[in-house]
Amino acid sequence: MSDPFIERLEATGVDFEIIPCDPGLADTAAFCAAYDYALEDSANTIIVAGKNEPPVYVACVVLATTRLDVNRVVRRRLGVRKASFAGADETRVLTGQEIGGVTPIGLPPGLPMWVDARVMERPRIILGGGSRERKVLAPPDLLTALGAEVVQGLARDAEEDPRAG
Repeated sequence: MSDPFIERLEATGVDFEIIPCDPGLADTAAFCAAYDYALEDSANTIIVAGKNEPPVYVACVVLATTRLDVNRVVRRRLGVRKASFAGADETRVLTGQEIGGVTPIGLPPGLPMWVDARVMERPRIILGGGSRERKVLAPPDLLTALGAEVVQGLARDAEEDPRAG
């Protein structure tokens, strides 16, 4: 039986590896500790909601060692007065994916994807696999092959500005 997720990955032409994952260890820190991956190589996909009527959304990909700058960069780029992380239910309805497995692979058509420029500097990244049972290991070129826009300063160092997220 074919797997649409794998088919989307293969269509990019970028080499990748599927990493099976215990669903209880899918959250970034737990996964990296249990499976011996560096946090610096882990890229989280975060859905942000711009508080308009109707709401506007964007998928942002940032390294686990950084904080998404929702209050300045994302809000300004979305052109909204307020923006916040989408909740678990909102993320599930929008993407069909659970927190801990959210991935840029197979996002709904029309949902923009922005990736922090630092992600593109890594030789390889670990991404969510669309469910809590798997991750994807691939070069960051996978993100641009999926149509991501690289954004300088989308995230800040976690210790640099606690108000960034």
